[in-house]
Amino acid sequence: MSVLSDARTRLSEVIRSQEERYAGGEDRPLRGYAATMTVYGTVVGAIAGIARATGREIPDGLSAGDVVLSAAATHKLSRLLAKDPVTSPLRAPFAAYQGTSGPSELSEEVRGHGAQKTIGELVTCPFCTGIWVATGFTAGLIYLPRTTRLAMGTLAALTGADILQFVHAWLQQTAG
Repeated sequence: MSVLSDARTRLSEVIRSQEERYAGGEDRPLRGYAATMTVYGTVVGAIAGIARATGREIPDGLSAGDVVLSAAATHKLSRLLAKDPVTSPLRAPFAAYQGTSGPSELSEEVRGHGAQKTIGELVTCPFCTGIWVATGFTAGLIYLPRTTRLAMGTLAALTGADILQFVHAWLQQTAG
């Protein structure tokens, strides 16, 4: 066995041992999480690298208005992707339908192991999906700011409309 092969085998054993000690008997796909973090870091690096290579300026930060708009839009798009019935075909390979969890939202259980479970956890969790959505909006503000602000504004308006729907329903209940 070569030195490189022996080192690879020992590293695999150490990783497997760490996974087992961390998981405590539960199915926790640490390798999938590490791969997801690697993909995310690569995407962010590519966004920054392409911006630099094409002469686009990366801002020092976002304006308060862009932060508020992005927060509302990220909230809405994350929930649409992770919970909406219409987007369930995107989640179906990684989750099983369990019922409804709220107005126009589904409850789904992540299924599978390894990569399937990792992706399932990502696509069924609006908090997990949120970092990807927010990063997409931030990239959009670098590459296509007008279009991105229009899309964020539309999603933010939808967030506001949802809030008004809940207020309307609450007022109806308290008046009735």
